[in-house]
Amino acid sequence: MTRTAQEVALLVKRLQHRHHRELTAALAPLGISLVQWDTLRHLDRHPEASLHDLALLTFQTDQSFGSLATRMADRGLIERVPGPGRAVRHRLTERGKELLQAGMEIHEKVVTGSFAPLAPGELDRLGDLLSGVLDARDEPEGGV
Repeated sequence: MTRTAQEVALLVKRLQHRHHRELTAALAPLGISLVQWDTLRHLDRHPEASLHDLALLTFQTDQSFGSLATRMADRGLIERVPGPGRAVRHRLTERGKELLQAGMEIHEKVVTGSFAPLAPGELDRLGDLLSGVLDARDEPEGGV
């Protein structure tokens, strides 16, 4: 069967949507949203990232991410610290680290279950193919 690029794109989108739905439901008992957990994950990978950098990594505008960061700081999940010049940097708090870890376990369970029908070699091949497509456009890291 030969698939069109549009069909494959829709399959990728459907899988992403499934992951978002399942992760949103699974993270709810922790009291955090998927977007908040994704912010914690990216901040752990990019310590002291700027608001703009985190907005790019989480697929948000600077303005919407600024509102999110304020709410997360108010809840004690992240802290905002002065950076060079007018820049504001962000750091995980201990509570943020705890929720990140709990969310990582949830994330691992959801995505492992999602890809369970694939043999390890098939999963590697799918990863290689998707990386090749993404690398061809040199997009920034991000996503869930």
